Amino acid sequence: MAVVGAMNDALSALPLFATDQELAVAIVGRARSEMWIKAVIPQLERKGFPRIDPLHDGRPVALVRRFYEGYFGIASGFNVATPDGEERLGEWKNRRKRPKSQWGDP
Repeated sequence: MAVVGAMNDALSALPLFATDQELAVAIVGRARSEMWIKAVIPQLERKGFPRIDPLHDGRPVALVRRFYEGYFGIASGFNVATPDGEERLGEWKNRRKRPKSQWGDP
C-alpha cells in the first residue's frame, strides 16, 4: 500500500490534466518514464487507461488515479465467500447407491 500512497501523493501534485511525461514521472519516476510512455501506456489503454482529452491535451489525473485503484484492486474491495451450508465431512462416502437385491433390502 505504501507504493500506491506514494503514487497518489505524486499524482496530487499534478494539474487536473497531465501530459504523458508528467504522469510517467509521477508513476514510475524519471529514470523509467520514457520506457513507460512507449511500452506501457499502449498496453494500459487496452485495459481502460484514460485516453488523452483532445480539448485539454492531457489525461485526466483523477481518472488515472481511479484506474490504478481498480488495477490494484483497491476500489473493488474484497469478495468474502459466504458459507453455503453446514459442512458434513465424510457424508459423501455413505451416499453410494447400493444395488437392490431381488429379494428386498438386506
